[in-house]
Amino acid sequence: MGFSLREDETLDSLLSSDLKIIQKKKGYRFSLGAPLLTDFIHICPGDEILDLGTGSGVIPLILAKKSNVKGIVGVEIQKDLAEMALRNVQLNNLEEKITILHQDLRELPGELPACSFDLVLSNPPYRASSSGRLNPEQEKAIARHELTCSLGELLKVASYLAKSKGKVALVYSATRLVDLMEGLRKEELEPKRLRLVHPDSGTKAKLILIEAIKGGKVDLEIMSPLFA
Repeated sequence: MGFSLREDETLDSLLSSDLKIIQKKKGYRFSLGAPLLTDFIHICPGDEILDLGTGSGVIPLILAKKSNVKGIVGVEIQKDLAEMALRNVQLNNLEEKITILHQDLRELPGELPACSFDLVLSNPPYRASSSGRLNPEQEKAIARHELTCSLGELLKVASYLAKSKGKVALVYSATRLVDLMEGLRKEELEPKRLRLVHPDSGTKAKLILIEAIKGGKVDLEIMSPLFA
């Protein structure tokens, strides 16, 4: 399909050029965490998937291309990013699989039925609102700091919308592992798989990949570290 690339945008490749993605030159651009999360998760044919804080839609794009899912809903609070995500869906002809919602995820329990999704994903902001210097560019600031939604609020919504025994998976900062574990259990999301991500073998872990089961039993698998 034809499309118009704006002056402040770039057109980049995903999955060895199988996918194209429009991104801002200086605003929000997807990070390593998104493709790492798509490689980490287990998907079953026919799954209904929810991506909380979808940004430019990178996670839905990858999953729709490489897996036989029934449908993916990407939710994004920032209007410009939600519109960009929709353009990316249209650019890759994935309208039949992906729906983009411009929505505050905290309002989803009033919009979507409980227990609707087999898998809920998120690559949320890693920093508390009071931690560190805010980026002067609003898109980046919201993507990196909990300005519009806290970790606890996100996990509450994820638990509400995940089916019983459904999965919730996130990529998050390794320095906030304790916060994440506490938050998951508070919402009856039992951590089942955990993988630490290191830049290299001589460097401390920067990210964590975690999968939890709603109402799951206690039994955590610590996977081998990933160097990326």
